[in-house]
Amino acid sequence: MRNNPIVPYILIMALGIALIFFLSLDGVEKQKEAAEGADGATTETADAEDGAALVQTCIGCHGQDLKGGMGPQIAGLDADRIVDVLENGIEGTPMTPGMKTGDEAKKIAEYISSLE
Repeated sequence: MRNNPIVPYILIMALGIALIFFLSLDGVEKQKEAAEGADGATTETADAEDGAALVQTCIGCHGQDLKGGMGPQIAGLDADRIVDVLENGIEGTPMTPGMKTGDEAKKIAEYISSLE
């Protein structure tokens, strides 16, 4: 009786499928751990990251690095001042009242004030 030449290939394929399956289970566990770890991140870090995303609307006037463009430099300004301007605006400028409010304004202010 002769051995079937396809059998080794089928065994290798089955082994590969099993390996992929077990590695994907390990990846799911690591993803869950990473998600749980992200929930424990500090609020300041999360606020700064959110602020970095939200500040994209400021770049048009204040420059890519927020150090001035059509508008003045805002990088490094006091966070309270930035919140005040975002919520109340500046008369005679494109900074109208209510551009950003609440948590969104605070996140942007934290990010901008952290820049140098």
